[in-house]
Order: sequence, then C-alpha cells, then structure tokens
Amino acid sequence: MFKIHYFIKHTILSSIDFFYAPFKKLMPLQTFRYAACGGSNTLFDILLFSLSYNFLFKKEGLPIAHYTVSPHIAALIFSFSISFCTGFYLNRYIVFKASGLSKKSQLYRYMAVNAICILLNVVLLKTLVDYVGLYPTVSKIIATGFIIFFSYFSQTYFFFKPQIAAQELSRARNAG
Repeated sequence: MFKIHYFIKHTILSSIDFFYAPFKKLMPLQTFRYAACGGSNTLFDILLFSLSYNFLFKKEGLPIAHYTVSPHIAALIFSFSISFCTGFYLNRYIVFKASGLSKKSQLYRYMAVNAICILLNVVLLKTLVDYVGLYPTVSKIIATGFIIFFSYFSQTYFFFKPQIAAQELSRARNAG
C-alpha cells in the first residue's frame, strides 16, 4: 500500500511541478500546487455532482424516512463524500506536506473548513436552485466559485498553517 501511495504522490508532484515553470514569477510553488490540486478536485467534484444528479438520482428526490432530500442536495452529499477524501489527500501529501502538523490535526482542521464549505454549498444551492431558478449544475459551479476563496484563505492561513510560523506569531504577540 505504501508503494502505491508513494507512486501516486510522486506522479502528482512531478506532473504539477513540470507545469510550474511559466508561473514561477507569478506565484510560489505551494500556491501553484494548491491551485492545481484544488482546481482538479473541484472539477472532479462538479463532475461527480452532475453525474449523480442526472444519472444516479435521475433528477428526483431521495426519500429518507419521512423526509425527501431534493436531488441537488443528494448529489451534493454524494459528490462531497468522495471529493472530501481526495481533497484531503491532495492537501496533506501534495500542497501542505511541510506544515509539520500531525495527520490527525490536519484532518480535524480540514473537516472544520469543509463543514463550513458544505453549509455554504447547501445555502447557496438551495437559494440558486429553489429561489432563483437556476439549473443545479450551473448553481453548483457558481457556489463553488464563492467557496474557493473562503477555502483557500482558511486553509492557507489557519487550517494547514505551519506550526513554526504559528509559534513565531505567538512569540511576537507575547513579546509586543
């Protein structure tokens, strides 16, 4: 299993770093890796959402007990449950591999930011589909655009922030 993980990690890093050269002057490598991994995972999530909405749930509600989950929310839950795992893997082993945080700590932080993102997704999807009348896949793309900014800043400056930088910031606050 470790050989598979190493192969996947090495292949992804090599592929991303190969395309980094033209962007070197525009952004740091970590930001480029975040954009590449996040963009790929976002496209994967939207693809899963669209396929599950149209073919798995067939644009029909999902009855659970005495409640029916709307098809766009069921598709959101389905796509999120898969893209959450791939997103954590990419953030842990590709983007923020030098954060110094334990896997458990990173997972809890990643879960926290994604809990907020899923709530934002639900609110935006319900609003755009049920009240504005947009098609669910278009609504998902619009919602994702807003959530990308929140996700990037919260993961970069809080959730996967290197411990050393956090400790230095704490010392600076205590000294000043």
